[in-house]
Amino acid sequence: MPHSVTRRQLMATLTTAAGASFLPASAAPQPAEPSLAPLATPPPFILCLNMSTIRGHKLGLVKELETASKAGFKSVEIWIDSLQEYLKSGGTTADLRKRLADLTIRVENAIGFAPWIVDDEAVRAKGVDQLKREMELLAQIGCKRVATPSVGAQAPDAPVIDLRKAAERYRAILEVGDQTGVVPQLEMWGFAKNLTKLSDVMYVAVESGHPSARLLLDIYHMFKGGSSIDSLPLIGKPAIEVFHVNDYPANLTRQAIGDADRVYPGDGVAPIQETLKRIKDPNKSIVLSLEVFNKNYYAQDALTVAKTSMEKMKKMIAGV
Repeated sequence: MPHSVTRRQLMATLTTAAGASFLPASAAPQPAEPSLAPLATPPPFILCLNMSTIRGHKLGLVKELETASKAGFKSVEIWIDSLQEYLKSGGTTADLRKRLADLTIRVENAIGFAPWIVDDEAVRAKGVDQLKREMELLAQIGCKRVATPSVGAQAPDAPVIDLRKAAERYRAILEVGDQTGVVPQLEMWGFAKNLTKLSDVMYVAVESGHPSARLLLDIYHMFKGGSSIDSLPLIGKPAIEVFHVNDYPANLTRQAIGDADRVYPGDGVAPIQETLKRIKDPNKSIVLSLEVFNKNYYAQDALTVAKTSMEKMKKMIAGV
């Protein structure tokens, strides 16, 4: 009968609905999960201009930054004495930070010369205090790193510093870095009496026992000090954040070559691409900073030098 059929249909519907309410959640229809976008891979290298490259033009800090920006650089290494001259002439760290923002330029590192490593306790104490003040200035403009080579212990007649003591002293300035937010980068100078070789700075960084220990290496200084690029993979890739690039001519031995002999990448015989392949890190970007002191470049227009630097660096990293 129509009435009984209707009741049977109604009961079947209710039973089905009741059964569905007791199904486990996994059996119930689920909304489709949104697909996760792949994480962006960081570029392997960031191209940076060390102001040494146009330092001989004596532009002053602001014009140096403007020149770098016009050449296409978004990262620079400044010299602390140039920052101090800017402040002495009436500039402020707040104004400089705004100028950097307007130019969309980041200060990756600063070149300073505080004698933090020497054996003379009084000189070392003054050096550490100097470094602390410089770090505080750098922090105000957003710079998170400062170069710390063996200033005061680099001359040929300087005493050889025990590497364990050097490691203790490096840890001390790393702790100053903890306070200021600016990490001292242990810089190797191939011509220096102390911290001459890759093995020296590696030992000091490891022996410091500090998690922020970092090395600042250089194509030229690797050659000058007689360190092999084949040892670079032993460092551990987290230890390198900034690496100085340049080239050197074939007609000079490592004993005879000097700072002013450095040339643009690609204009000499340095194993640049092989070096970059050894330090390349798939998990982070490494700042490659062009550091030369070439008087022939200083005789040219500063913007021309900066633009040439960018062109040479782009070719340098192609295919690495």
